[in-house]
Parts: sequence; C-alpha cells; structure tokens
Amino acid sequence: MKIKPKEATSIINSLISGVVPNLGIQHIAVGRSDETKALVNSLNEVKNGHSMVKFWIGDFGSGKSFMLHLLNTVAVKQKFVVANADFTPHNRLYSNDGKSVALYSAIMNNVAIRTKPEGGALPNLMDRWIERVMTETAKENGISFSDVRSEKYSGHIEAKISDTIKDITDVGGFDFGAVVSRYYHAFITEDEVLRRAALKWLKGEYTTKTEARQDLGVRQIINDTNFYNMLKNFCKLFVSIGYSGFMINLDEAVNLYKLSTSAMRLKNYEKIMTIYNDCFQGKVGNLFINIAGTREFLENDRRGLFSYNALKTRLETNKYESLQIKDFAQPVIRLTPLDHNEIFVLLKKLKSIFDLKYETKIDIDNDDIANFMEEIFNKPGASEYLTPREVIRDFLNVLNILRQNPGVDVSHLIEEIEITDERPDERALDAIREI
Repeated sequence: MKIKPKEATSIINSLISGVVPNLGIQHIAVGRSDETKALVNSLNEVKNGHSMVKFWIGDFGSGKSFMLHLLNTVAVKQKFVVANADFTPHNRLYSNDGKSVALYSAIMNNVAIRTKPEGGALPNLMDRWIERVMTETAKENGISFSDVRSEKYSGHIEAKISDTIKDITDVGGFDFGAVVSRYYHAFITEDEVLRRAALKWLKGEYTTKTEARQDLGVRQIINDTNFYNMLKNFCKLFVSIGYSGFMINLDEAVNLYKLSTSAMRLKNYEKIMTIYNDCFQGKVGNLFINIAGTREFLENDRRGLFSYNALKTRLETNKYESLQIKDFAQPVIRLTPLDHNEIFVLLKKLKSIFDLKYETKIDIDNDDIANFMEEIFNKPGASEYLTPREVIRDFLNVLNILRQNPGVDVSHLIEEIEITDERPDERALDAIREI
C-alpha cells in the first residue's frame, strides 16, 4: 500500500476517535466505486462551467461524512477549492441573528486546496490572486515584475483589481473590491495588522459596520442576508486564479430538520431551493454544493425537505431506480451501509495501515479478522445498533491492546466487546413542540 506515514497516523488516530480522517481517506475507500465514478463525472461538468447540488442521504452509520471527505480528496486532485462545514444549532442557511454568517465563516475558515488540505487556505489563495494581478498589470503596462511591486505603481494595481472585481462580482462588489485593495496594500507593505483585518472581513468575522469602517474604511460587512452572494463571488475569484471551481460540503443537515419552528425550517428550505435553482438554471458557474443528511431530513412530510413541496417535486427518487439499478446522476444519492465483504476488505486495509503507523506486525491474519467479524456481528443488539464506525473502532482498539500487550488472548478480547446504541438520542426531538 502506497501510503505516507502522516496519512497512516491521521487514519488510525481519527478512526479510533470515531471521526473521519482528513488525510489519506482514499486508502480506506471501499464499496463506493459507483458513487466515486459519478462524482468524477459531476466534477467534469462543473469544470466546464456548470453548477450542481447533491444530497447524500443515509441512516446513521451509512458513511455520509466519510463520503464528503472522499469527495474532498477527489476534488482537490481535480484542482478544486473545497470547504467543509457542519450545520449546527448555531450554523444554518437562513437566520436573522448571525447564524447564517456563522456558517459562512466556518466555510471560509475551512477552505482547502491540494497544497493545504487541512484547511485555512484563504490567505494562500488571496496571495496567489494578488500575485496574478500584479503579473498581468506588469505585462499590460510594460513594467518589470520587480518594479510593479513598488508603491508608485499601486494605482495601476488598484485599477486592475477594481476591473477584475467588477467582472467577478454581482452583489457587494464595491466593498469586496475595497477590502481586496486593502489586502493588496498589506501584501506589498507587509502590514500584518491590515492583512488580518482584511481577512477578518472576507471571512465574515466583523460583527459591526462601525468596527469594519474603523479598520478598513468600508461601509458594509458580510451578514446573514448577503453571505451566499459572497460565496458566489469567491467561486468566481477562485476560477479566475485558475482553479476548476468551488466545492462546498455541508454535513449534519439533520440540524435543519430539528429546528423547532416550522417558519424557520421553511426559510432554510427556501434558501436550499434558491441555491438549487441557481445551480441548475445556470445562474452561477463552477459551484458544487453537497449536503449530507438522514432520510428523515429528506423525506419527512412534516419537518423534512419534503414538507416544502417545491423541493419534494425536485428531489423525489427516479421512479425507475431499484436496489439493483441505481441512478447516480439524480440530485439525491442514497447511501447504504457497507456489507460484510466490504467491511472485511476495510479491516484488512486498516491492519496494514496500523502496522505501518506503529512499525510493527500484529499477529492477526485473515482468519482472525473473519472470526472477529463473526463474533461481533452475532452479539446481542448487533443487527439493530452496530455501525461500521463501531466495528472499525473496536477492531483498532483490539489491535492497540495486542500491540502493547503481546501475550493477550485475542479471542478473550473479542468476547468482552459489548454492542451499544451510538445513534443520536431522538427523544429530545420527539419532545419538541411544533410551533
């Protein structure tokens, strides 16, 4: 297995902690070849200027979060800018109390590219764009690249920035361009305070117009009403630098389903509808948005997306699809948990990665892995509660014990494993009174 030690460490440490690894996820992708092929086809369409929205739907433990991370890995190799964020009680698409701009800030703080896959790549992208603008300005005006960085040519650079911003922005272009100009001045003068202030504005972290005006001389800030337009502006900016597009992955959409008031849920679903229409009607280009949620989030006629009839008519499953015949071109992709054969292959991979990380050779062969699976899947409660996440974590915990205690009987360890219900507690949801 061609895997870097840093990737091996990320995979093992993350999975033992019950979370999806940020690095090396392609090494443990099993049973998702059809979905991955469909993704590559979609990315090619977005590269060519189209936009789309995909909904990744599945029960708890079906691999939704894993799939979103896999999408990132594939997309950055196709030279996309990617970003991840979760819907939470404090992050949503529509609000009037800062929760929407909080989602925007989470997206912009998690912007990632191939050379910075862990996120936080917005400064790198801005620096690259400023360098590009200066290079183009130098060529157009017959100025050497070393001289164009001089303050005396700042007027040329600002004019070029202004022209470029006009081309890539539909809404909020004036203040966006003004902040980018401030960033340019900070870039050439190495003014770190001004640079941080410009980034703070671009990431939607100013809470008052007064503070933004004092620091940057602009009258507006990114807020709950204009954040989506800023995402579209950034998408065009990234494409102008030379990237294929902007992919945004939004997980834990069940938190929209859990909103206590029907009015607020419908406002959020209306925002999803706006984004959906923009993407598929060609109103925005090179934007790819993925939303992951449970079946209830999609199908529940009282609280889910299907409670909003305009979305229901667009997101209903292709009536010709079956368990054997899948349509991965439709907006909704339904994920099923890995079967036992796929889990067996995954555990074999994890055993090899574990040995690489710890530079060891745990004495467990294929028969032992098969026995582990047979034992754990036959335990009381396994059929109802056991998820791939728990199987993986239990397997890695067994390996950790054997690594540190070579004389321990592996069969005894497996017998001690108990199956617990890891699904979110829905009793609180059931108690929510419909308003």
